[in-house]
Amino acid sequence: MTEIVRRHAENHDQRLLDSRAPADWVHTDPWRVMRIQAEFIDGFDALADLGPAVAIFGSSRAAADHPMAVAAERLGGDLARAGLTVITGGGPGIMAAANKGALEAGGTSVGLGIEVPHEQGLNPYVNLGINFRYFFVRKVCFVKSSQGFIVFPGGLGTFDELFEALTLVQTKKVTRFPIVLFGSAYWQGLLDWAEHTVLAEGFISEADLSLVTVTDDVDEAVATLRSAL
Repeated sequence: MTEIVRRHAENHDQRLLDSRAPADWVHTDPWRVMRIQAEFIDGFDALADLGPAVAIFGSSRAAADHPMAVAAERLGGDLARAGLTVITGGGPGIMAAANKGALEAGGTSVGLGIEVPHEQGLNPYVNLGINFRYFFVRKVCFVKSSQGFIVFPGGLGTFDELFEALTLVQTKKVTRFPIVLFGSAYWQGLLDWAEHTVLAEGFISEADLSLVTVTDDVDEAVATLRSAL
């Protein structure tokens, strides 16, 4: 397994963003910027030759036999067989399932890990792995290296990635970037709220509601991503 891994006990995002940090950290900010720059360089270099790729997001807490994890494993395999690299956050649950599917199908299975207290290390189905110190560097690498996102049911981290992608597409920072929400029953409440509250208040447009494709079908998800390449 090719892997770029950094393990540090300190929480780098927390130190960077905490306005109450001791004064000595303020004076080290220029050095921290150089560390951030190095992390971007390492990430861009490691992911430069992936070819067409799809990022899959979803809960780290889903059991291996959860229906969404089963679907993610099949989807990872089908994407790999279609010649697409599969990228996940490298953690357990739905991420591990998608990586497993891609790896067992003979594809490139990428994990972009992050330092967080409740998740340690990359799942065993990753054959190209990077562990990041900073969430924002990792998020840039997800978007830069992918041609689209497939978002399975998940929690706050999944929502964060979803809304980041939606904002980038809405503002045309990225183009031809499909976003698939997998699991219609899970996402329906969010879609109803977006239509009946956010749109009704005039805070988004009708066109914004069409930025996502909702499906429960693995074949449709693969076809949606392939059509954008």
